[in-house]
Amino acid sequence: MIDRILILDFGSQYTQLIARAVREANVYCEIIPYHQTFTIDKNLKGIILSGSPFSVNEANAPTVDILSFVKTTPVLGVCYGAQLTVKEFGGKVEKSNKREFGRAKLHKQQNDILLNDVTDESQVWMSHSDTITQLPEHFELLATTASIPVAAFKKVDSIKMIDDGEISISQQSTANSQPLYGLQFHPEVYHSTEGKKIIRNFLIDVCGCKQDWTPASFIHETIASLKNTIGNAHVIMALSGGVDSTVAATLISKAIGNRLHGIFVDNGVLRKDEFESVLTTYNKLGLNVTGIDAKEKFYNALKDKVDPEAKRKAIGKTFIDVFHDEALKVEEAIFLGQGTIYPDVIESVSVHGPSMTIKSHHNVGGLPEKMHLKLIEPLRFLFKDEVRKVGLELDIPDEMIYRHPFPGPGLAIRILSDITEDKVKLLQAADDIFISALKEKKLYDAVWQAAAILLPVKSVGVMGDERTYEYTVALRAVTSVDGMTADWAHLPYDFLAHVSSEIINNIRGINRVVYDISSKPPATIEWE
Repeated sequence: MIDRILILDFGSQYTQLIARAVREANVYCEIIPYHQTFTIDKNLKGIILSGSPFSVNEANAPTVDILSFVKTTPVLGVCYGAQLTVKEFGGKVEKSNKREFGRAKLHKQQNDILLNDVTDESQVWMSHSDTITQLPEHFELLATTASIPVAAFKKVDSIKMIDDGEISISQQSTANSQPLYGLQFHPEVYHSTEGKKIIRNFLIDVCGCKQDWTPASFIHETIASLKNTIGNAHVIMALSGGVDSTVAATLISKAIGNRLHGIFVDNGVLRKDEFESVLTTYNKLGLNVTGIDAKEKFYNALKDKVDPEAKRKAIGKTFIDVFHDEALKVEEAIFLGQGTIYPDVIESVSVHGPSMTIKSHHNVGGLPEKMHLKLIEPLRFLFKDEVRKVGLELDIPDEMIYRHPFPGPGLAIRILSDITEDKVKLLQAADDIFISALKEKKLYDAVWQAAAILLPVKSVGVMGDERTYEYTVALRAVTSVDGMTADWAHLPYDFLAHVSSEIINNIRGINRVVYDISSKPPATIEWE
C-alpha cells in the first residue's frame, strides 16, 4: 500500500487546492468531512486540518479530537485548523480588529524543518477574521507577519528541528506524541509563493512520505484492483469521447479486455464528424465499443423545445432510453463503468452532514439502480489534471487527452432556439472552422474552451449584388485554470478576421460573426 495523507475538510473553499498541492508532491491524499470517522493505520502518514468559513468561537463551530490524532500521526492545521488547534490546547483565539485578507510577508522567528528553505519575507495569503492572540503552553512561535503575531507555530514537545543545518529529533520528544504544526495563512493558494514548499516539507520531512503516488503506480494498482473486483463479470459503459470516460474505459479494458462493452451514442448534436472520428480512435485503442446512431430519436425529442433546461431533460431522458435498450443486450453485465472524477465525489458530500448534499453525485441517470448494476469508477480519486497524466501514460492520443470541455447536451445548448437538423449542420460547420483554425494557428492549447454559438437573430447582409437575411454566429473562447472563473481569450484581431471571413464565405445561412468578450463571472462560459 502507498503512503497517504488525510485532509479533514471544515468547509474551506481552498480544501481541494490543499489536495492538489499534496498530489503534486507525488503523495496520495483523500479529503473527508471533518465529522467522518476514519481508521489510523501504518499507511496514514499525516493529517491536515483545512480552513473554514466558521469561527472557532461560534457555539456550533466544528471540532475534532486533535489530541487523539497527534498521539500517532503528524498533524498540520491550516488557518481554521490552526486556530482550532490553539483553542483545543488552551490558547486564545479572538476576533481581529479588522478582517485579515490578502497578501502578507512572512517573518521567520527561528529555523524549523517545516519552514526549511523558505525565504524570510516570503509572500503568503491571509483569509481570516479571527486571530491567534496567545499560544498554549508548550507551543512555540515559528513566524509572524506585520499584522498578526502568530503566523506559524509548533508544539515543542513533539517536533523535528534544524540544528546547525542538521535535522534531529528534539530532546523533549515524547513516545506518544507526533509533530503538531499550525499555519494561520493558506500555503495551498497561488499567492503564497513558497506555500507548496512548506506543504512538501510537512509531507516529506515531517511525515516521511515516500512520494510514491505516480501515474504509473496508479495504473498498476488500479488494473490489479479492477481485476480483483470485477472477476469474470462483464461491464457496460457509456462513452462520450471525452478524456474522463476514455481514460476510465481504457483502464477497465486493460483489466478485463472485451468484457468491457462500451456504448457511444450519436445524439445528433455532436461536433462535425465527431461520431466517426471518436469511434476510429476507440478502435485504435483496442476498446470494444458499439456506436449507436440515434440522431432522429434525439431530434424528435428536441422538437420545438427552446428552454435550455427542457433541452437538457429531453436529451437526458432520450439518452437513458437508448442506452438502456443497448445495455440490455449485454446480458452478462453486472457492472456499470463511469468516468466520475474526484471533484464530483467531493462535491457530493457536505461538511455539514449527510442531509445537506452540495451536489448530487451524478451517474448515468440512475441506471445502476434501474438495471441493478454495481458501479465501477476507476478515476473517482483523481483530479482532472491527474486523469490527463494517466491518459498520457496509457498512450491515449493527445488530441483526446487535451480536448476542450464539451457540454453533455452538446450543440443543443449552443443553438439559442429550437433544434432542427439544418441548424445543427450550420453550427457544426461554423464550429469546425473555428476549432480547426485555433489548432492550425497553434492557439488551441492556450484556450481553456472555445465554441461557436448560433444566435436566434437574423440580420441583413450583402453578398455580391444580392441582399441576404441570415443567421448570426457568436464565437466564444476563454482562458481558465479550472473553469470556476474564466476570462475571455484575447485572440489576435487578424485571427478573428480570418475565422469570420471563412465562416461567412463558406457557410450559406450565416452572414454575420461576433466575438463574445464577457468574463466569468458575471457571464458563464456556455450561453445556456
